[in-house]
Amino acid sequence: MEMFNNLAFGFEHALTLQNLMYCAIGCVVGTLVGLLPGLGPLSTISLLLPLTYSIPTGGALIMLAGIYYGAQYGDSVSAITMKIPHASSIVACIDGYQMNLKGKTGLALFTAGVSSFIGGTVAIVVLSTMAPALGEVGLLFGPADYCALMLLGFFCVSFVSSGSLLNGLAMAMIGILLGVIGTDVNSGVARYTMDLAFLQDGVGLISIALGCFGIAEIVKNLDNRNTLTPFNGKIKLIPTWPEFKRILPSALRGSVVGSVLGILPGGGPTIAQFAAYAADKRFSKYRHEIGSGAIEGVAGQAAADEAAARTSFIPLMAIGIPENAVMALMLAAFIVKGIQPGPNMIGTHPDLFWGLVASMWVGNCFLLILNVPLVRYWLSVFKIPYTVLFPAILFFCCIGTFSINNNLDDIYITAIFGLIGYLFLRLGMEAAPLMLGFILGPMLEENFRRAMLLSRGEFGVFLTRPISGTLLALIGAAIVWQLVSFLRKARKAPALEQAPVEP
Repeated sequence: MEMFNNLAFGFEHALTLQNLMYCAIGCVVGTLVGLLPGLGPLSTISLLLPLTYSIPTGGALIMLAGIYYGAQYGDSVSAITMKIPHASSIVACIDGYQMNLKGKTGLALFTAGVSSFIGGTVAIVVLSTMAPALGEVGLLFGPADYCALMLLGFFCVSFVSSGSLLNGLAMAMIGILLGVIGTDVNSGVARYTMDLAFLQDGVGLISIALGCFGIAEIVKNLDNRNTLTPFNGKIKLIPTWPEFKRILPSALRGSVVGSVLGILPGGGPTIAQFAAYAADKRFSKYRHEIGSGAIEGVAGQAAADEAAARTSFIPLMAIGIPENAVMALMLAAFIVKGIQPGPNMIGTHPDLFWGLVASMWVGNCFLLILNVPLVRYWLSVFKIPYTVLFPAILFFCCIGTFSINNNLDDIYITAIFGLIGYLFLRLGMEAAPLMLGFILGPMLEENFRRAMLLSRGEFGVFLTRPISGTLLALIGAAIVWQLVSFLRKARKAPALEQAPVEP
């Protein structure tokens, strides 16, 4: 009952004309940011942060939050239609783009929009009911626990890769090697930079994502003279009842996964999408179709993406710790307005806390209107002939890459990875495991070294800590299960070959 009273109090502030306007502005800007290749909420919020000085506190925070979770909606469009992802829509390129090639683009975007709405709604319920308690859960995780969590993430390679497991592991290893390029955080020593100054800070995630997915797909389409437009087929939006029954379980499963991973520092939408995709490939009734254009491959990751974007506010507002770069900018916005997020924020600024939570659901409704009924208008842009559209796509890719660090070298790196990604496509190698390795590799190394430092070199810390021990036990059980399943299939295969064929 107290939760409903708090939400009613929050809606009193969120539903004022002024805050509704700022929420709508944030959602529209966030959606447009998600649509444009390369641009993301990080660069947009950093550019708009000075404007918050002249905007009322509640409206400024609502607008910046709308940009963040609005971008999670919009980035699915470019990922599904053009295979050009943001960091939080890499997995959408797998099944979403396959649906696009099959003429089911409208259905894929409808699935992403509705699933995002479900994920956002579930996350808002979690945020409003358990924010203080769940914020403290994140503090229980130590370096050893995060290390075990990253290992569990690497186990997802077998689910993210739809082809050969060996190829998936090889691509993940390449991603890990790319992730260690740059200056070592602990020693300050430059690693694998080949004495090139622009590699001192490492290779950017956006450069690899745009190169291996976006530019590689553009080169592939230009190489195929029969491909004239990135979007083909009729626009079918409303799914049939059997299709909707496939969307709902995956969306709910992704909402739970995203809500949990959004709480953990270092988690967020980028990792949540991989975890939700792995969960669908393991538990979905239609898991054999995932990877070749299945609805579940779009629904689960979209819900997890949006849920994690919402619950990532829990560590920020409940304990004052930002879990990623965007939340760090949000922390700066709070401080600029003279507010210190933390355990006392709910008591000292209940209007801001509950107003922001309520505005997220209002923004969820705005985004549902923007991304479902208006899908036909979004797709009309992608009916432009490819010979006209691809230079514009490349232009926005260059702008997005350059805007992150204001460095031309990032554009060159993106172009190089575009050629590498095209080579991967021709060889039948998937880029998704590479991205998973690139994201998790540096985090695994950093937390492993911290755990070893704190335990004075004792490897037993991974087994003695309850959280890490439980996670490692789950990994071991999953590996044993996979081996047993493989042996069973190997035994059945000779039996089928030797079975007599009846005339």
